[in-house]
Amino acid sequence: MGIKLPGTQRNKTILLVICTIIAVGIIINEAIKNNKDTNVVEQSKVKIEQQTKNSEISANKTEVSIDEKTKKLDEEYSKAFELFHSKKYDDAINIANEIIKEDSKNYKAYNIRGIAKAYKNRNLDEALADIDKSLEIKNDYGYARFNKGLTYELLGKYDEALTWYNKDLEVEEYVWTYYGMASIYGRRGDVDNTVKYLKMAIDKDSDVKKAARDEEDFNPVRNSDAFKNLGI
Repeated sequence: MGIKLPGTQRNKTILLVICTIIAVGIIINEAIKNNKDTNVVEQSKVKIEQQTKNSEISANKTEVSIDEKTKKLDEEYSKAFELFHSKKYDDAINIANEIIKEDSKNYKAYNIRGIAKAYKNRNLDEALADIDKSLEIKNDYGYARFNKGLTYELLGKYDEALTWYNKDLEVEEYVWTYYGMASIYGRRGDVDNTVKYLKMAIDKDSDVKKAARDEEDFNPVRNSDAFKNLGI
């Protein structure tokens, strides 16, 4: 049995049309709302992607800037290194000072400044302060360990020099570390150890023989058969 709605057929039709219009309006409104939500999401995604891109660009610029600074300081260090080996100690120290102003953790600059001071004025405290600072930053830096031994040797503190030369050999096999040890034993007239370490140096670099020929430190042992057998 059907249910009869009150009112005329015309009123029923009008009511149906109104309900239909309302339903369609609701559907359209929801569609518009969903479209807005979708746009907001898309806009947010675009914004996030742009922020990420900008962050990556900024990071890349920072990385390039750091690389350029490192390259510049390395070039300056190379100049200081060459100046030191040219016996221009003041110039080497000045460049090292500038490097340290730019990078207070530059262990290479502290090291080269320290050994330059050692040769310039034979001041143990000043030289070792810089070399120790280098080793504080990088404990296994072989060149600083070698230079600490060399500084002690320059000042006649041979036991301390041998200690640090041996510490250098813990991290590298540097030809002039062997040579330095040989020269100390040569001064002491210790033929066996002089020959032992000098041979190690020669095995690493045969040009060491040229330096050894005029090395006064080897005079106390130069006439021994073992030393002569090195072919110097």
